[in-house]
Amino acid sequence: QHVDNHSTMDHRLPNCTSNQLYKGLLQGESHSVFNGKIFVRQIAQKTNSYQLNKNLILGVNCRVDTKPQLEIFADDVKCTHGATIGQLNEEEIFYLQTRCISKNDAIKLLAHGFVQDTLEKITNPAIIEKLNILLEPTFAALEK
Repeated sequence: QHVDNHSTMDHRLPNCTSNQLYKGLLQGESHSVFNGKIFVRQIAQKTNSYQLNKNLILGVNCRVDTKPQLEIFADDVKCTHGATIGQLNEEEIFYLQTRCISKNDAIKLLAHGFVQDTLEKITNPAIIEKLNILLEPTFAALEK
């Protein structure tokens, strides 16, 4: 599966705020692309903008290309951006196994935990339902 996420936050007025968190959960031969830009115009003083792309890789053939960007023309702003790409922590898996949780279930729990904090921020039931449908094959594949 291939997923492209491209976003631009264009701050055109003073006192703007934006908060972007993109998470990728990859397995098999998945490929994720994130290209995000925070653009702050000179007039947009006192802007506060945050952008983060976090990726959890569950397979050896996954690929992530991430490019968070800042383009700032104002001098009184708070803007941050970042990206992480990582795998599950073997110590966390081991800890769960010492609590009689199988390795597959431990991986599934940790993967759920990775996305859960983001899902909890969504208040629209239709979107939550759609996301659960989209995530179902990913979590089902972890059973294998």
